[in-house]
Amino acid sequence: MATSSTLEESFKENPLSLQHILPIDFHSIQEVPNSHLWPTINNSPISHDEKNPTVPILDLLAPNIVELIGHACKTWGIFQVVNHGISLQLFDEVESQARRLFALPAEEKVKVVRSTTGATGYGTARITPFFSKFMWHEGFTIMDSPLDHAKELWPHDYKKFCDVMGDYQKKMKALSFQLWMLILNYLQPSQEHSIKSFESTGALQLNSYPCCPNPNHALGLAPHTDSLFLTILHQTNNTKGLQILKKDQGWTSITPVSNDALIVNVGDLLHILSNGEFPSVYHRVLVDQTKHRVSIAYFFGPQVDSVIVPLVSSKDNVGVVPKYRNVKVKEYIDLKAKHLEKVFSMIRF
Repeated sequence: MATSSTLEESFKENPLSLQHILPIDFHSIQEVPNSHLWPTINNSPISHDEKNPTVPILDLLAPNIVELIGHACKTWGIFQVVNHGISLQLFDEVESQARRLFALPAEEKVKVVRSTTGATGYGTARITPFFSKFMWHEGFTIMDSPLDHAKELWPHDYKKFCDVMGDYQKKMKALSFQLWMLILNYLQPSQEHSIKSFESTGALQLNSYPCCPNPNHALGLAPHTDSLFLTILHQTNNTKGLQILKKDQGWTSITPVSNDALIVNVGDLLHILSNGEFPSVYHRVLVDQTKHRVSIAYFFGPQVDSVIVPLVSSKDNVGVVPKYRNVKVKEYIDLKAKHLEKVFSMIRF
C-alpha cells in the first residue's frame, strides 16, 4: 500500500545505529544489566485509579458520543472505549500470535530485525537513542503486510500470523476512522466530514515486556508522547503497565475496565490540529517481576505529505489565534526523530 510505504520512507532519513535497534536476549538474563538499570522508579499504585477509574470510559453506542469523546480528549487526552464491535476472539488470536513471535529464540528474531533505516520488523522502541539507559522491551512493527518477515520466521507456517495481523489492522483502521469522524464532528460541528476525503496511514506495533528481575529499576517504555493522530491500545489479559502523567496527580495507572476495552490516546498531530485543546498524553510503561506483558498498539494518522493546520474556528475557539505554525507530517516526524519532546517548542508561535 502506498500510504504505509510512504510512512516507512519517512523514517529512512533518520537512521539509527544497530545498538539502538537490537534488544538484548531477555531469555538468557538472570538479572538486570547496568545498561538497563534505571534510578528507582516510583511505581506504587494510585488508589483512586484502582477502585474508581476516573479515565473516561466511552460507549461508542451512546447517543451523545460526539460530546463525550470531545470532552475526554479535552480533559484527559486519553479514554477507554467499549462496544466497539471487535470480538474477544480476535484479541485472543492477535495476542497468541504476538506471543508466538516473542517466544522465538533471539537468533531467530534477529533474522527480521529492523534495518538501520527501516521502520518495520523486530527491534527496540524508536525513542531509545534519547535515553542513557535501555528499556525492558522488544517490539515488532508492521505496516501493511508482515508477509516477508513472517516467511523468514516460519517458512512453512506463516499464513496464520499474516491472516490474524491483516484482520486486526483492518478492524483497527475502521475503528480509527470511526473515532476520527467523531472527533472532527466535535472540533468542527458546523462542517460535513467525509471519510472519502481523508487518506490515512497506520502502523501496528506488537510490544513485549518480559518478566523483569528488578522492576523497580527498569522501564518498559520511557516517558514519551505518540506522534500521529490517535493510538489505540489493547493491553492483553487485562494486565496493567501503562501509566500517564496527569497534572496534580503524578503517574496514574490505566487499567482496562474489561478484557475487550481499548485504550485510546491523543497523539502530537491531533494536539496540533486541535490548536492545543487536546493534550498529547505523556506516558510510560512499567514492567512486572512475574508477568510477561504483551500489548498491541495501532497508530493512526494522515499521509506524510499532508499539512496539519491548527483549527482555530472550533467550539469555544472563536477569535483564537493559532498556537502552532502549519507543519507537514513528514517534517514533523523528521523533527521529532531528531529532537523528541522539544519538537513542540520548534513549531510553536
